Amino acid sequence: MVVASDVIKLSCMKKQAGFTLIELMVAFVVLVTLATFFAIQKNELETAARDQTRKTAINAMYYNLTEVFYAQNKYYPETISRDNLTAIDPALFTDPDEFTLNGNACTYTDADGKKATDGDCNYRYTPSECNEKGECQKFKLSADLEAEAVYTKNSPEQKTTD
Repeated sequence: MVVASDVIKLSCMKKQAGFTLIELMVAFVVLVTLATFFAIQKNELETAARDQTRKTAINAMYYNLTEVFYAQNKYYPETISRDNLTAIDPALFTDPDEFTLNGNACTYTDADGKKATDGDCNYRYTPSECNEKGECQKFKLSADLEAEAVYTKNSPEQKTTD
């Protein structure tokens, strides 16, 4: 037999089981806010990582030019590529957007799998004070960054012996 006190107990239990609509909405808003924050932070970290990759490549090219190439030849090349800067990892000539600096051209593989040379490299090498043999006395290396200004390394001033 069901007594009135049992009915009251059952009705109280029904009210306590589960979450209210407001509780569910608050939990949903909190989760969406956290997911948005995570997505923004993830994007910023990926951008910073790509920029750091570009800086590392420019620094490697710079030190290869100044410490290896110039030390051996007493001039800088008119163009740079994997062929004349052999002391660095060839993969560093390819920027995070998959464009490869190769001499004065920027090569990439297009959507059809064909090599193209009209790319827009993130890396640029600009020699100066070059003679007719392509022997240069100065250069400027630069990389376009996503979150910062253009990263530039200029050739060091060479000491002349008079």
